Amino acid sequence: MQDDPTVPDGTENEPVADAVAGNWVDRFAPGFTRPYLRLSRADRPIGTWLLLLPCWWGLMLAMLSDQQPRWFDLWIFIGCAMGAWLMRGAGCTWNDITDRDFDAQVARTRSRPIPSGQVSVKGAVAWMAAQALIAFGILLSFNTAAIALGILALLPVAVYPFAKRFTWWPQVFLGIAFNWGALLAWTAHTGSLGAPAVLLYVAGIAWTLFYDTIYAHLDTEDDALIGIKSTARLFGDETAQWMRRFLTATVGMMGLAVIFALRDNGSFLAMVLAIAGPWAMGWHMAWQLRGLDINDNDKLLKLFHVNRDTGIIPLLFFAAALLA
Repeated sequence: MQDDPTVPDGTENEPVADAVAGNWVDRFAPGFTRPYLRLSRADRPIGTWLLLLPCWWGLMLAMLSDQQPRWFDLWIFIGCAMGAWLMRGAGCTWNDITDRDFDAQVARTRSRPIPSGQVSVKGAVAWMAAQALIAFGILLSFNTAAIALGILALLPVAVYPFAKRFTWWPQVFLGIAFNWGALLAWTAHTGSLGAPAVLLYVAGIAWTLFYDTIYAHLDTEDDALIGIKSTARLFGDETAQWMRRFLTATVGMMGLAVIFALRDNGSFLAMVLAIAGPWAMGWHMAWQLRGLDINDNDKLLKLFHVNRDTGIIPLLFFAAALLA
């Protein structure tokens, strides 16, 4: 990148160590955009899916609750997808700004754009602001209550990168931030927050504890050396037992969310189909547990990635219930 002083010559072609080989950023994106797209984790879309799916759960459950799907819901669906991509990018950029010194000490992360010198801190701040401002423009198309929730979501996003410095449970803070869309999308459809959305939100936090504990096990050795806390380090060999608890909480709270949402207006068939969503999701999580090996990084990464499918499962059942 000859014309950008924030990126040393040639480094825009150096991929991040833990990115999927042959991803679209490394193959097709113009050279000058690659460091910034990598900063946003565009080369690893799993995070966008994990942020987006709770939004779509909330929207689907809201439509099931009042049985009043509208054309504007299509825009909520699309707007959530665009917003998830942008805010995941902004959040990852913020995370990399705050963690740049730690990232430089960890084998898996030292090739990220800031510690590797591909992007300056000033450039990263500007990129983060640009993404957040575009996302804010999308948020302004929703109702007032949803806008307020969207602005409030900035608080857990801002706090999360620091959580691993003061608590063994940073995954809780990630869950609080990553599942906020369940509250926002429900409110964007209904105009106000409801108990089913809150229950769905808690289910999402439990799910995040499940999948991000898997992910955190990738870095336990480096984290121990530099003093970073995580549920993976906290649980150690008892990880499987804790993950069963998170599985139970996920299924139970999502099941309650469905019951509360459909108890007044939903048909018996819709209730059966919707309640099958968390049940099937639980079976998929149980399948992951059977293959868990906290000492096999390749398997851990594969299990983390299949959580996109885990989150899609209840969405398909909610859609079927909506058509019932």
